[in-house]
Amino acid sequence: MADFKYEIIQSISVLSESEKGWTKELNLISWNGRDPKYDLRDWAPNRERMGKGVTLSNEEVEKLKTILNEKVNQTFAASASSKE
Repeated sequence: MADFKYEIIQSISVLSESEKGWTKELNLISWNGRDPKYDLRDWAPNRERMGKGVTLSNEEVEKLKTILNEKVNQTFAASASSKE
């Protein structure tokens, strides 16, 4: 397996924590000295190890944000109208 370097530029949020202490985190990470990207993955306690994750560019995060906002609004509207 090839060596790689990473630097956590900004810790944005911990989304959840497992019983074993692993955390699902959203961070801004520079991989191999490249421009930082948003990164969502599981981390072992003290960030000793990492699980598989997904990296997203600024453009991808903006698109995901738009999609999630639309879906949440649709779900909320559908839920509200079904209660009437």
